[in-house]
Amino acid sequence: MNKPSLAVFKFASCDGCQLSLLDCEDELLKVAELVEIANFPEASRRILPGPYDIALVEGSITTEHDEERIQEIREGSRILISIGACATAGGIQALRNYADVDQMVRAVYPQPSYIDTLATSTPISRHVKVDYELHGCPINKYQLLEVLLAFTAGRRPQVSNDSVCMECKAAGNVCVMVAQGEHCLGPITHAGCGALCPSFDRGCFGCYGVKEQADVESLFVFLRDQRGMTTQQAVALVQSFNADAPELKVIASDRKWGRRREDRPE
Repeated sequence: MNKPSLAVFKFASCDGCQLSLLDCEDELLKVAELVEIANFPEASRRILPGPYDIALVEGSITTEHDEERIQEIREGSRILISIGACATAGGIQALRNYADVDQMVRAVYPQPSYIDTLATSTPISRHVKVDYELHGCPINKYQLLEVLLAFTAGRRPQVSNDSVCMECKAAGNVCVMVAQGEHCLGPITHAGCGALCPSFDRGCFGCYGVKEQADVESLFVFLRDQRGMTTQQAVALVQSFNADAPELKVIASDRKWGRRREDRPE
């Protein structure tokens, strides 16, 4: 039987999520046994023509050419999986969505007329149907392996929907927010990093994205009203890695946060 074909595509990103696949090292041999790596410029110059059974897409959409290209990739892929914070929530570059891009271009580039860009950085799901999203900055290579194995076997991926707080508990970490007063996004962030930052006595920065059914508003209010952060500081903390995530866009753009929660009308 022919093995399912795998293609890996890149948009606006740092390549870190593609490198997570290459970092699988010994496990990559097992992947190669299960799928035909047909298009992966980061790893090989050999490119086989589509259509492809599985497409992994890294990066956000930031140009008109990106918009056209993602449509072509979607049409030529049976299963499309977006990987990483950029592809699933716009990435750090989505902070431009709240600024004047033309002004930034004029300030940075001596010849702004050469720059061709959209005013926004948006996730893949804003443009085409996505069959599965894998969060992280970068993604966890073992979660990626699980997703690939699941789709080749025709089952749903068994990727944890827990928060980073659960990983802290499993590691025996003392809560840095309670014990040390650190600002931490662990309660609303997808598990997958192994509670890396809290394990070194630093608060979670939320790079694995907002978990399902996360109470973002309550954590935001707690950080601002109980921990003394200004509204601007709290907004900057919650939106940094995943600025175009719907839950964080509400926090960043809603004018009600100019006042204390108890002072605003219901």
